[in-house]
Amino acid sequence: MNIAFIGGGNMAGAMIGGLIRHGHTPSQISVVEIDAQQQQRLVKEYGMTVTASIADGIRGSEIVVLAVKPQQLHAAVSESAQLFQGKLVISIAAGVRADDLSQWLNRHEFIIRAMPNTPALIGKGVTGLYALPRVDTRQKEQATRILAGIGTIVWVDEEAQLDAVTALSGCGPAYVFYFLEAMQQAGAELGLTADTAKQLAMQTFLGATYLAVQSDDTLATLRTRVTSKGGVTEQALLSMEQSDIRGAFIRAMHIANDRSREMGEMFRHT
Repeated sequence: MNIAFIGGGNMAGAMIGGLIRHGHTPSQISVVEIDAQQQQRLVKEYGMTVTASIADGIRGSEIVVLAVKPQQLHAAVSESAQLFQGKLVISIAAGVRADDLSQWLNRHEFIIRAMPNTPALIGKGVTGLYALPRVDTRQKEQATRILAGIGTIVWVDEEAQLDAVTALSGCGPAYVFYFLEAMQQAGAELGLTADTAKQLAMQTFLGATYLAVQSDDTLATLRTRVTSKGGVTEQALLSMEQSDIRGAFIRAMHIANDRSREMGEMFRHT
């Protein structure tokens, strides 16, 4: 696959690095980037072709990855829409709907939306993917290979489900950091040093997640096994239930889902 990236920021860099680790050569990848410092960084790090011209950057490519900020996407592609004909377009611009992007690209039909999250920067992300109906199996496989370089892939059947993906995994790292901060603060208040509390909190999250990944048991079953009747964990969880932590967390994710949908409407009228 010859792949062109429009936008050479952190997420594009992570995807490029993943592609190269999985056997792509820099000669198969080109980047369109207008920032001179970013251009130099990409050339130095990966040794690929970097240009400020969309026409030059995507010429000869089979796949184009749109990796610019959502508010910049319309301006980036509308003036060169005819150049995308026949190419698979993968957009990682959060909130910009596939149908709207199709309109900006002269009713282009081969579009896949991707919603990665920030752990993709270290190859540990998860990406939700949605394809327009005309995208074929081969193109979906190509998108899977590209995004697999930065983590796990999950396909959804309806584009609206990407709002839920955004609320769950797109925003999810911030939720984890929020809880880690709270655990660190509590540990410090209980007499531990801040560094020790941070280490304990992070390793607990890592270990519990690995345990859940490797187990066939439900999350509820795993929780119950840690919760002895009348014990310390039970009291902590009872306190959280009394404060409706679960309910507050679920409500927050519904709010994130609604905001993602609202942003889609905003970009529609860009």
